[in-house]
Amino acid sequence: MSNDEIELIGKKVKDMYGTYIGKVVGTITDIDGSIQTVGIDCGSEGLRQIRFEQLVVQNDVVIYIPKWRLDSQRLLREKGLTLRRLKALMDLVSQNDDMKESAEMLHEKYKSKLIELDETEKEIKAELDSRIAELDEQMKSVRMLIFDAKVQYKSSEISESMFESVKTQTTDLVEHNTHEKAEISNVQKRLDDLSTEVQTAEAPREQIQDSAVSYLSNQTESEVQSKLPEAPTGETQEASAEPVTPIPAPITPTTGTTDAAQETPSNNSEQKSDESNWLSRMEAQ
Repeated sequence: MSNDEIELIGKKVKDMYGTYIGKVVGTITDIDGSIQTVGIDCGSEGLRQIRFEQLVVQNDVVIYIPKWRLDSQRLLREKGLTLRRLKALMDLVSQNDDMKESAEMLHEKYKSKLIELDETEKEIKAELDSRIAELDEQMKSVRMLIFDAKVQYKSSEISESMFESVKTQTTDLVEHNTHEKAEISNVQKRLDDLSTEVQTAEAPREQIQDSAVSYLSNQTESEVQSKLPEAPTGETQEASAEPVTPIPAPITPTTGTTDAAQETPSNNSEQKSDESNWLSRMEAQ
């Protein structure tokens, strides 16, 4: 065994929140002598093989780091760096159009990396959701344990000091679950924020420009519609200055026929009276 392995053997193992897990009983190494996994005696849970990269060796204790935390931190680091490089590339291209052809290969490389990281992100998010479900079940068990102790105290089965001891012993477990859930929620939020930044960075500049032009054109139309009507031009003024000839009302056939019928009898009577006067004058002569 190497000196590192000898220093590990027999040490207590705690998680990053201070909860005791077990003690180191051995290691498994690769062909080159590097440590692959560490065997931890977890009591009734038996022997657990934990990857060496999940352990931080200190003087008197070994700290265990959950796998979800390492995986999510690695993803956040890689995705954040890829996103920053993609943004820097787009800024360089926008400043110098001659670099477009040279930047195409790098652009495709970074986009492929983001697609690969998206698949990894789906797996990590599923792992985080699963861990939250486990913590919720543990909290239900802890609350039931405390409540049952309270019932025993009320029924005079245990003393008040014993009930207080139960609450004290479970305090560390409650704080552990609360802190881990808060950290998981923080990681999920950071992943969502990065996904939003990726969508913004991948939007083509032409599309952004088209959207801006469309917005400006719509704004101009609305402004034109909101303006007062313009004064008429010279031609319009001349046309409006000419007198307007009123259009006579149309005569319906019924009205026209009646007027003609009324005028005809009056003319005939005048002709007949003239004829009768003429005959009288002739007879008198």
